Parts: sequence; structure tokens; C-alpha cells
Amino acid sequence: QVQLVESGGGLVQPGGSLTLSCAASGRTFSVLDMGWFRQGPGKEREFVAVITWSGANTSYGDSAKGRFTISRDNAKNTVNLQMNNVKPEDTGVYYCAAARAYRGSIYGNTYDAWGQGTQVTVSA
Repeated sequence: QVQLVESGGGLVQPGGSLTLSCAASGRTFSVLDMGWFRQGPGKEREFVAVITWSGANTSYGDSAKGRFTISRDNAKNTVNLQMNNVKPEDTGVYYCAAARAYRGSIYGNTYDAWGQGTQVTVSA
């Protein structure tokens, strides 16, 4: 079983930037697809981004395209989400998730492990 711990959340002004990190332990990180999801206040969980086990392929939800970048460092067992030009609607709890290689997707039910989440608040 893999354990995931997110960090980097906080308060950021609209138009600002924030980088979220997720540290993995307990299982070989390099064979895991990694995803980011978020849940805003009163909203359903939403897919944000996914990166394949090798880092060769990424995919983004519509709200993240052009503003967010997912990356990973298999040597450090971490996956990051760089968030640029953030908007108030980006407010929510951001979750890191892990799936077996080739199973990562936009659907939360393909992931086997989740972190506890980190709060991001975008406000002036």
C-alpha cells in the first residue's frame, strides 16, 4: 500500500501561483500513475491532472489546461502541481492519488490510494 501526503496549500491571491507537492511512500513510486483531484465548497470531486508512471504523458482537466502543470520526480518519490494564474474558482481541497501503472485516468475510481488533501484558497 502506498501512503500519500500533500503539502503546499494555502491562501493565494487571484492571478498568483502556488505549487502543491505530494510525497509517496510504501510502494515503488516509479510504477504508479499519479493524479491530482480537487473538491471545491459544495462541489463534487473534480479531476485536475494525471501523469503516467514514466512521466512521459500528462492529461489535464478543462479547468487546469494552460494554467497548471503536473510533474514528477521518481528519484524523490514526489509529484507536483504547479498552479499559475489561479482564480477564485480554484479554491478547494486538493488531493493526490495513486494508481497502478497504466490505470491512471480522469476517473477517481481507478485510483487505489489517496492523500488527506491540502486546502487551497484563492482570494484577494
